[in-house]
Amino acid sequence: MGLIDEIVLRPGDERYPALLGVISSPPRLEVRGSLQPSDALAIAIVGSRHATPYGLDVAETLAAELAARGVTIVSGLARGIDTAAHRGALGARGRTLAVLGNGIDVVYPPENRSLTAAIERQGAVISQFPKGMAPFAYNFPARNRTIAGLTLGVVVVEASERSGALITAALAADLGREVFAVPGRVNSEVSRGPHGLLRDGAILVRDWADVVQELPEPWRHAVGSPADGSEEGRGTVTGTEAVVLAALKPDEPLHIEQLTALVALTPGRLASALVTLELDGRARQLEGQRWVAVPTRSRRR
Repeated sequence: MGLIDEIVLRPGDERYPALLGVISSPPRLEVRGSLQPSDALAIAIVGSRHATPYGLDVAETLAAELAARGVTIVSGLARGIDTAAHRGALGARGRTLAVLGNGIDVVYPPENRSLTAAIERQGAVISQFPKGMAPFAYNFPARNRTIAGLTLGVVVVEASERSGALITAALAADLGREVFAVPGRVNSEVSRGPHGLLRDGAILVRDWADVVQELPEPWRHAVGSPADGSEEGRGTVTGTEAVVLAALKPDEPLHIEQLTALVALTPGRLASALVTLELDGRARQLEGQRWVAVPTRSRRR
C-alpha cells in the first residue's frame, strides 16, 4: 500500500478547497489524503456524540445515499453521528472529508484510528491546527466554521440544545449555506436541537432527495451524473452563473467583496456560482480572494 500524501494548503493555492476559499479569512490547512475539485459538491452531516441507534442509522444511511451519488460527505470524526456519517460514505465507496479539532497527527477519539486511515485513502483528513495540538474545547468553533465553509449545506442529525452541531449549523447560515435537520422523537433530548432548527426554518430531511432538491441548479444536475469535462458537455452558462460570469473580466481581477456588490447576490449564492464557474474552467481564483474570467481559448479541454 502506498504512502498517504500530506500537504499544506494556503488560501489562493491551486488545490485549496474552492468553497472554503471564498469565505472571509479562510484558514491554512494541513491535509492527509487527497482533495479533488469534485469535493466542492459536498454536504456536512453532523450531530451528537451521544447518538441513539435511530440517529446513527439515519446518519449512516443518508451519508451512503448521498455519497453513492457523487456527493462528498464532510464531518468532524467525533464519536456518534460524525463517525456514522464517515462510515456511511466509505461503505458506499464514496468520498468523505474529516475536519479535525486537533493536530493532523493526533487521532481523536483514539478508537477511530482505523477509520482515520480509511478516510485518508478514500478522501482526506484536514486540520487547521499545528501538529501535536490536542483537541482543546476552544478549537472546535473554528473547526466547525471550516466544516460549514467546505460544504453547500449542513445536515444536523440529533443534537442537544448545547451541541456543537448547532454552532456548525449557525455558521453555515451565516455563510449563506443551506441548513437541514432530521426530525426525531419529540421526547428525546437529542431531538431538541434539530427540532429547534426546523422551528426556525431549517429544511426537513427524510432522505437524500430532500437534500439534493435544495441545492442550486448546477449542483443538483451534478448529483448522480458523471462529470463531463468537454466544452460541449458544459453547455451554455445560464442563470446565476451567467450573471457572475458577465461581471468578471479576464484582465481585471475583482475582489470577492467587489463582486458581491456588482452582482447583488447573497454570499452563499455567489460562492456556489463562482465554484461552478471555476470547476467549469470559466473563472479562476487568484491570491487574495480575487477572481477573473478565463478567456475561451484558455479553458480546459
